[in-house]
Amino acid sequence: MNSPFKVSFRFRVAEIVLAVLILTSGLFLGFSSGSFVVSFSKIGFTVVSTLSKGVSQVTGAVTGVVTYVHDMASLQKEYALLTEKLKDYEYMQRSNTEIRKENERLKEQLGFASELQYKNIAAQIIARDPDNLYSGVTIGKGARHGIRKDMSVIAIQNGNVGIVGKVINVAPETSLVMPLYDSKCHISARIQNTRDVGIASGNGSYNSPLSLSYIRRRNLEDFNRGDVVVTSGENGNYLKDIPIGRISSIEVLDYDTALDIELEPIIDFLRLDTVIVVDRTQNNDKKPFSLEAK
Repeated sequence: MNSPFKVSFRFRVAEIVLAVLILTSGLFLGFSSGSFVVSFSKIGFTVVSTLSKGVSQVTGAVTGVVTYVHDMASLQKEYALLTEKLKDYEYMQRSNTEIRKENERLKEQLGFASELQYKNIAAQIIARDPDNLYSGVTIGKGARHGIRKDMSVIAIQNGNVGIVGKVINVAPETSLVMPLYDSKCHISARIQNTRDVGIASGNGSYNSPLSLSYIRRRNLEDFNRGDVVVTSGENGNYLKDIPIGRISSIEVLDYDTALDIELEPIIDFLRLDTVIVVDRTQNNDKKPFSLEAK
């Protein structure tokens, strides 16, 4: 008697063989008609084109980055060059402005000096004495240029003429000037609009007000803050009517018949760089002066 399992096995083997034959026939049919060749060609083209597109995109991105970096480097160089040119331009502008201002100051001083009645010598400040609150001012001209002790020193600043001080020491090439604010400096002074006479004195510091003494208390109503105080000319070495300062404060003292008056100097000594030394013993010959030593 045959087993049922054997029959079933044979049947399945036959079905498998049939399926293989059918599949094989289909493959041969497909190759013979060219349909598989076309499909493989399409698949290959798709893969290659996709890869080419990806490579192109990556290459483009890398090229873009390289170009960007190169452009940034070029821009930075151009920016650096433009910055340097701008600095040079600003420096030239400042230099031109300073030269114009210096020329204006020199023209102003030249005009004033040529109109003075007496001989005068222009000089630059070359040093200040730091051990005495800048009370000693050294100028770059001396005996060889005609400067002598006790000559008065004036200046013109921002259109204003003012007293600076007087020469107290002279060397061949330089001179030492005692400025107005020195505590040892005393000048006979006059209130310009009332003609009251007093003594203007320094307080030892360039940033301290000057003092005006011996102005009578009974004349208080005749002058006000802002009034100009000038040299009286009663000191033999100072010119007459050269501004000293403006009244900045007036104080009445109960125990004194004189007023306590403070003055703001006409000259800003920290910004002063050029002065004019006046020789009252000689008349002005009207020749233009020079800041350069001869």
